[in-house]
Amino acid sequence: MASLETPVCNFGWEAVDFDLPGVDGKRYNLTSVIGEKGLLVMFICNHCPYVKAIRDRIIRDVKELRKYGIGAIAIMSNDPADYPEDSFDNMAQVAREYNFPFPYVWDETQQVAKTYGAVCTPDFFGFNDKLELQYRGRLDASRKEAAPAEARRDLFEGMLQVVETGRGPDEQIPSIGCSIKWRTE
Repeated sequence: MASLETPVCNFGWEAVDFDLPGVDGKRYNLTSVIGEKGLLVMFICNHCPYVKAIRDRIIRDVKELRKYGIGAIAIMSNDPADYPEDSFDNMAQVAREYNFPFPYVWDETQQVAKTYGAVCTPDFFGFNDKLELQYRGRLDASRKEAAPAEARRDLFEGMLQVVETGRGPDEQIPSIGCSIKWRTE
């Protein structure tokens, strides 16, 4: 399992639309998930220990950010043929078990992950209300284990700055996680 870091934020890069199936039976695109002040697009999966370590914090932060007008969506782009824990049925089970407060969708062709340049799980893309990229960093100092409860909430603070100013922080610490599991065809 290779650990990778996300690239530096490409400020102003415009979100590319998608149309993906959610585990709730609905389809989602940018318009259906953007909030009044912006959008958080998260590439996550079920099996990655980095995601498992922060799943509760992702849920907490998404719930709080919603109060500030930030919408959110989680995209799973891994190839479940080699990672059955990431199957669509298992995605639905995890979303129910943890009561995800955001749509959890499947990027079956992996095209959305490629278009966004997602490299790992978790990989966070924070957009302002014009769908311009403003945050591409970590959630907090967690790795394969959760950071202390009092750890700085990098993503949350960064997205609050986006709410207030339309622009993310100049200094961002990359997210780290398991590599996206690309199809080998």
